[in-house]
Amino acid sequence: MSMRRKTELNAEGFTVKATLKNAVVVGPRASRVFHECPAKPSTFRKYYERGELPIAVKHENRGNSIAWKPPAFCLARTCPRPAGTKDGVDVETLDYHHYLPLFFDGLTETAFPYELFARQGIHDMLDRGGPKILPVIPQLIMPIRNALNTRNHQVMCTTVKVLQHLVMSADKVGEALVPYFRQILTVFNLFKNKRKNLGDGIDYDQLEKEDIGKLINETLQIFERYGGPDAYINIKYMIPTYQSCLTN
Repeated sequence: MSMRRKTELNAEGFTVKATLKNAVVVGPRASRVFHECPAKPSTFRKYYERGELPIAVKHENRGNSIAWKPPAFCLARTCPRPAGTKDGVDVETLDYHHYLPLFFDGLTETAFPYELFARQGIHDMLDRGGPKILPVIPQLIMPIRNALNTRNHQVMCTTVKVLQHLVMSADKVGEALVPYFRQILTVFNLFKNKRKNLGDGIDYDQLEKEDIGKLINETLQIFERYGGPDAYINIKYMIPTYQSCLTN
């Protein structure tokens, strides 16, 4: 048996070597389509470490949150704070073309405090942005795609929730995202049916909205509702198994 093993020849399938008597056909390599792709340190992290972001950690009894502070250039020039602003700065007065793509770039972060700042900062800006959000949409596509391509469960869940908020944050945002579905929905098609098979067990991720398959299906339905007449056909092109939530 030992002599036989020594003479065995490993060969790939459908090759000339595979036809030899002592050939052992090696199976194909496992697909790494669901494996995580480590992300490089984000530009958001660099800006925060240089103190160029108008945010700080706010420690409260119910947990950590973020406090908005005047930008560094405003502190240097002793700019007056608008009356009635929260945490020292009015988020609506920020330059959305500069800060919103920067915060979206931080979606790839998983470490504290960068993950907290990026996630909560995005939600705060989307809540108060109004008409300032729509012109910035083209600048957000690359950070969104980079975050989804990490295949990291935490990053993907956070990004999908941000996409849901983004679509409903202002008028016409859903329709503005339709031309970029080919860049966003590629990863959606891979993870759309990724569910946990626990049998009779309880999946507590569903309570915390951490079930990536369910989140993706909810997001696709939101895309269709808010994306206008061309949304469904573009979703169907990228995800052939998707069924309309409006016509079915």
